[in-house]
Amino acid sequence: MNLSAEARDVLETSMRIHRVDDQQRSEIEKVIAAMPDDKVLLYKNVVSNPIGDLPRYSIHTRIQHMMIFVSFLALAFTGLPIAFFDHFWAEPLNSLIGGVDVSRIMHRTLASVMIFGMLYHMVTITLGPLQQIMRGRFELQRTIIPTFKDIRDFKQDMLYFAGKHDQRPEMDKFMYKQKIHYFAAAFGNLVMIISGSSFLFPEFWAAVLPIGIVSNFQEMMRLSHPHEALLALLVIAFWHWYNVHLAPGRFPMQWTFLTGKITREHQIEEHFLEYLRNLVEFPGERAYLLDLLANWKPGEDMAESTSS
Repeated sequence: MNLSAEARDVLETSMRIHRVDDQQRSEIEKVIAAMPDDKVLLYKNVVSNPIGDLPRYSIHTRIQHMMIFVSFLALAFTGLPIAFFDHFWAEPLNSLIGGVDVSRIMHRTLASVMIFGMLYHMVTITLGPLQQIMRGRFELQRTIIPTFKDIRDFKQDMLYFAGKHDQRPEMDKFMYKQKIHYFAAAFGNLVMIISGSSFLFPEFWAAVLPIGIVSNFQEMMRLSHPHEALLALLVIAFWHWYNVHLAPGRFPMQWTFLTGKITREHQIEEHFLEYLRNLVEFPGERAYLLDLLANWKPGEDMAESTSS
């Protein structure tokens, strides 16, 4: 495979960070040389464990995701019937829980769980990079922070889906779509926390805001809290769940949020630059790929050549 300048830079940076010796470098270059230029041919023929092959998320990330995911759904289940208590569907749900008073107590308790999960996440994404910086292993490209490359990736990906390109762009650990998901969720959670706090602590907001806008602020928060929750629920159900679990190639579920591992096929297709880093970091992955490509010849189906 002839690596692009960007991919080559990622590979060289990873080898420098992990201080690979000459023997390891030779082995890595041998794997790269054996890989076909057509990445579609590569990721459609590798063997992938549905539960995951390569590490992606730490145990901290998985715990935080589970805390926020479960508390969010429970918050929607307890909060929306309170906000729309006069609708025909709300009364049975409130009664199922034990009434509006019980729903309010549960809702506030669950909100505390979600806020704790968010604070836990903030600590993790702060301390983790600091440790990497101190060890000389920090790479901005591996973070969720948006870069100009995401704009280029989005443009090239749209051209690929329109049939103008035959290859998807070489995307990093977090592609543009995942960054949109992440920051949309972060913004939504921030709106929910601020608007929810205005119900519990109106005196605080009355003290810190100019007198002339307090009443307007409270009214805006009263409207935004349930409607932001409804919007978030629809986004999770129809956008996030589809892209992560229900899209072709991911259906019926992607196990990454539980196992912390991503399938080899998925990583090569949508996170190729991260796959190059994994070739550096994991000798076992290099050995697997060399074995797969050993008998493959251009023009042949890889699966047929390896089985013959």
